[in-house]
Amino acid sequence: MGEISSMVSWMKKAIHPNHLLVFPLELVMQTCTIKISNSAPDELRAPERVPPPYTRCSRPVVPNRRGRSPLFKHRPRLFYTIASLPFTRQEGNIYSIELSKGLAFTGSDSNRIRAWRQPDCTERGYIKASSGEVRAIFAYGNMLFTTHKDSKVRIWNYTVSDNFSYKKIATLPKKTSFLKFPKTSSQQHKDCISCMAYYHAEGLLYTGSYDKTVKAWRLLDKKCVDSFVAHESNVKAVVVNQDDGCVFTCSTDGSVKIWRRVHRENSHTLTMTLKFQQSPVNALALSTTFNNCFLYSGSSDGTINFWEKEKMSGRFNHGGFLQGHRFAVLCLAAVERLVFSGSEDTTIRVWRREEGSCFHECLAVLDGHRGPVRCLAACLEMEKIVMGFLVYSASLDQTFKVWRVKIMPEEKVCFDFAERNDSKTKSTMEYEMNPVLSPNWVEKKLQGNHFQ
Repeated sequence: MGEISSMVSWMKKAIHPNHLLVFPLELVMQTCTIKISNSAPDELRAPERVPPPYTRCSRPVVPNRRGRSPLFKHRPRLFYTIASLPFTRQEGNIYSIELSKGLAFTGSDSNRIRAWRQPDCTERGYIKASSGEVRAIFAYGNMLFTTHKDSKVRIWNYTVSDNFSYKKIATLPKKTSFLKFPKTSSQQHKDCISCMAYYHAEGLLYTGSYDKTVKAWRLLDKKCVDSFVAHESNVKAVVVNQDDGCVFTCSTDGSVKIWRRVHRENSHTLTMTLKFQQSPVNALALSTTFNNCFLYSGSSDGTINFWEKEKMSGRFNHGGFLQGHRFAVLCLAAVERLVFSGSEDTTIRVWRREEGSCFHECLAVLDGHRGPVRCLAACLEMEKIVMGFLVYSASLDQTFKVWRVKIMPEEKVCFDFAERNDSKTKSTMEYEMNPVLSPNWVEKKLQGNHFQ
């Protein structure tokens, strides 16, 4: 009887009001695939913080009269850590993660771009460059693009077989391109290259920099075909819509801009400026499905703004913003109708957009880092009755984590008019949040240079 009562007590603590089961299984330095058995794991515990399942837009996800959202009514959603790898002091902080061909690439303060096998993060090898501080990584096919401290882009060709191998095929800009015009050339960025995006149809690589400019590189001849001042401050992210070639940029000046390439020319023109608030914008993510296109931006005030594209005009209309993070949103990743957000508050939030609408709910809070979550990458692992996602995260606590998130099919819920407009349900749901921060990060926070 004692064991049964303790088990009941354990289950009550493990399942919070949103029916979210949390399995914080961490394997430090040793990685393997975790299988969930019918027996209860020893380390199962209730999450310390429960996210409010709502978004501040025209119709929030509203709890029912019993105080529990119908979207969370029956089935639990699972997430747990597959691997947690500490990085050495020589490696420094991880700034970028890219997923391609069964590998996860990480770029850090060092001059080594490491390749890890998905999902258990067994190291397959590394690429050694002549310059470190790899701020951005992008993969396309067997090509890997990396940006470095010397404000250059390096292009690598890699192969995945029994042994990981690589070869550098180009450096942007090419040496000959700026030796001809050493003082006036606009080929090379003058500051850190913070982001990259690739437009497949035209073979154009876009790079954004802290020098406020965005450059377009034609990979066919490795030339910079356009360079324009995009913002009044640091360019933090650049995203390309593969359907129409539109380029989205964001900056610490608080704006998100949409650019379009002039037909039959290499130049780009500004078509729209999305500036909903003054807070610096740190991250962008584009979510496209057959019927919808959504743009997400993460800001330093902790909010995630989103815009929906009109089908007829192509104009992006502000749909609302997602609240939950207490500090700055530093990174975003979108897969299917899920959006993953990493924050200065040390957590990762999992948001789901309702099918056929702009309404969102927060499904889970991934809590395990001891410093701000600097970068994220996510991919769909399986698509059956239960959808499985792999989430890769890196923090300024100098750890690299892999999470497996399982999402049950959403239930169709019909809210009556009285429920949707109940003034009591519109009030903001308060929750406690006391992250345990890394001492190294706290020191950087006080110095004011923790996100450079």
